[in-house]
This record gives sequence, structure tokens and C-alpha cells, in this order.
Amino acid sequence: MNRIILITLFISSAVFSQQKITLQEAEQAFITNNLELLAQQYNISAAEAEIVQAKIWELPQASFEANAFNPEQKTFLNVGPSKSLAVQQLFLLGGKRKNEVDFARSNKELAQLQFNQLLVALKAQLRQTFYSIYFDQKKIENIDEQLGFLTDLVKAYKVQTAQGNIALKDEVRLQAMVLDLTNEKTQIKNSISSQLQDFHTLTGISEGIVPEMSPEEVQSLIQNQPLPSLNEIKKMALEHNADYLFTLKTIENSKAYYKWQKSLNTPDITGGLQWNQNSGIYKNEVNFTVGIPIALWKQNQGNVQKAQILVDQSQQNTAVLKQDLENKITAAYQNWQNNYEQYFSIQQSDLNNLNAVYKGMQDNFRKGNVTLIDFTDFTNSYKETVLRIDEIKKQVVISAEQLNQLVQTPIFN
Repeated sequence: MNRIILITLFISSAVFSQQKITLQEAEQAFITNNLELLAQQYNISAAEAEIVQAKIWELPQASFEANAFNPEQKTFLNVGPSKSLAVQQLFLLGGKRKNEVDFARSNKELAQLQFNQLLVALKAQLRQTFYSIYFDQKKIENIDEQLGFLTDLVKAYKVQTAQGNIALKDEVRLQAMVLDLTNEKTQIKNSISSQLQDFHTLTGISEGIVPEMSPEEVQSLIQNQPLPSLNEIKKMALEHNADYLFTLKTIENSKAYYKWQKSLNTPDITGGLQWNQNSGIYKNEVNFTVGIPIALWKQNQGNVQKAQILVDQSQQNTAVLKQDLENKITAAYQNWQNNYEQYFSIQQSDLNNLNAVYKGMQDNFRKGNVTLIDFTDFTNSYKETVLRIDEIKKQVVISAEQLNQLVQTPIFN
């Protein structure tokens, strides 16, 4: 008895520990808690540090010269009579420093776009997971409603079978229906469990959650239609899609890298001052020094060629991605349109009639006006229909989200 009470309390606590959550609350938790998103932000900070590093000048070099061994007097470290001191500084020519800073700034912009890419991908995954869990839970509610009636019916049939009033095959037929519904429910629950794992990872919420939407919100999501035409949607995607913008920025980045590598072929100048105590023409003379490499060949030519190849490659990749993006938008738009038309081909009056007939079948079966075969056949058809309708609703909403993910700007009314 005590064990039963403990199990009941455990189940009750599990149910009440589930937290209802709206999409807005889930998105806020995602922005605040998502570890992958937080980790990606460090790449931006690292790119900012590279800009700082690119601006730093090379340190000046100081050198000191004095006698280490005097062969005439056989003495060591005879510093006093003659010594010299020099200071030199390397000066970069050909715009090397500016080009390196420009390349570092371009890397930072790429890091920001990579962050946007991740943000868009994870947020789309979050929204699609939220909607999928919501509609799958609606399927379970429909199954539970049918199971409640059938379970009570099986209990009544067991009593009648034991009394010899009803054939055992009728009881078994009903039990088979209950088993089929239970199996369907288990499969959906397993799917929800897998999706919840992703949802917890995305939001950082460890407690059990139940996605919550009002009927008005659900109907609004299903009824939404894109305002622009398909061609306009493609143009909008080319202006806002983070993946495509990243490839465009990659072209700029590779050009900045090419410009920097090309400037490295320009020789640099080393200039400085030197003081001599006695080793020069004059005592305590101060001289200037200038040094520059002799440019007999272009010492960075291989990296310049590599940089040019990267420019050509990035341009080709951008063209490929543009074509791929437009094709994906066409497919996603068609997918949404197919799901939308499929759902709205079903008249609301037909759904009302379906529910009304199902209730009527239950009542008439209780009264003995409907045979068991007719009742089970209709119940199976009803189950498949209501689950299919919930699945169609889910696909309408998710296909709209997939289109939104590609365009990344509001297109639905």
C-alpha cells in the first residue's frame, strides 16, 4: 500500500514539475543560456584582439658595442676607452600595416556574420522544435481521449465475457485497438522525448516543459501567407540571408588578404642612430643608419598567388551558394504551399461532422445500435484522420518556419 502511495506521489510530482512555456519565453531563455551561442561570441572578441595586434609597431632595437678582450694588455672587458651605442627601428613600407589592419577588421566582420549564422540556425531549430512538440502533444491528447473511452469499454466487456454474455473475440478485438493506440502514443512520446533533449540544450532549461499556445495563435500561424511574390522573396533573401552575406564578405576578406600579401613584396626600411666614443672619425660622433633589403626577387610571390586563388574560389563559392539559396527558397515555398493547400482543402464543416459522427458512434455503440465491427472500423479511421490533421497543421507551421529561416526577414502577414 505504501509503495503504491509513493509511486502515485512520484507521478504527481513529475506532472506538476512540468513548466508551461511560451515561444517568447523559450527564445529569451535561448538568448540568455545557450552555451554554443555564448561560446561563439568569443570568436568576435578574438577577432577584435587581432585588430589591436595588427596596429602594434615592431619594437625598436638597441645595441651596445665595447671591447671584450684587449690583446695588447691581455685584459678582458676593457669598456672605458672605446664603446658605441645604437638604436634602430623597422619602418614598414607599401601600406603593410594598414593592409594587415584592414584584413583583421574583415576577419572581425566575418566572425560577426558567423555568429549571425549560428544564431539564425539555432533559433530556427528552437522554433521548429517548439512547434513540433506542441502539435505532437495535441496528438497525444486526442489518443488519450480515445483510450479513455476504449479502456472503459474493455473493462465492461471483460465483465460481460466472464459472465458468458459476450464472445471473447469481441473483447480481444477491443483490446487490440487499445494496444494499437497505446503503441501509437508510445512512438509519439519517444519522438517528443528526443525533441525535448534538443529543446533543453537550446534553452538551457533543465526542468520539464510544455509548449503553450492559445488557439488564436495556432490558427494565426496556420493561416499566415507570404506577402511578397516568390521572386521578391528571393531578392529579400539575397539581402538578408546570413549564409549568403557571409560568402559575399568572404570575397572582400580574400581581396583584403590578397592586398596585404602583395604589399609584403615591398622591402621595408630600417633606420636608426649610432653614437661612437672613439671608433669613428670624430670623438663622440653621432651617426644615422639606413638599411633596406635588395629586391632582387619578389620574396612573397607564392603567397600572393595563393591569395589570388582564394579570391577566385570565394567568388565561385558565392555564385554556387546564390544558386543553391534560390533553389532552396523555391522548394521551401512550394513545400509550404502544398501543406497550406492540403490543410485548407479540408472544410471546417467536415471536421465538425467527423467529430459529431464519432460521438454519435460512441453513443449508439453503447446503446447497441452499432455493431462492433462497424464501431472499430470507424474508430480506426477516426484515429488516423485526427492524427493526420494534427500532422498537417504541424507541417504547415514548420514549412513556414523553414521558409523564414532562408529569407531571415518578415514575409508573412
